[in-house]
Amino acid sequence: MRLRRVKLRLRPLNEAEAYARCHGPRGADVRIVHLEPKRPRYEVPVTGEDLRRSFEVKLDQREPHEQAGV
Repeated sequence: MRLRRVKLRLRPLNEAEAYARCHGPRGADVRIVHLEPKRPRYEVPVTGEDLRRSFEVKLDQREPHEQAGV
């Protein structure tokens, strides 16, 4: 059984090189679209964990309901 030697790449591929390696030469119908960065999210004063804890406290404070017909 022979082991193949793995070539180490000296630098990362850019998008054009990666596309050419995977799909061959780029045709006229393929173009790269650069998207604008997403806008920053707004700050929320409460986290999901805070909401969960608050909900659990409210559940614990409820009066138990009697089950009807049991």
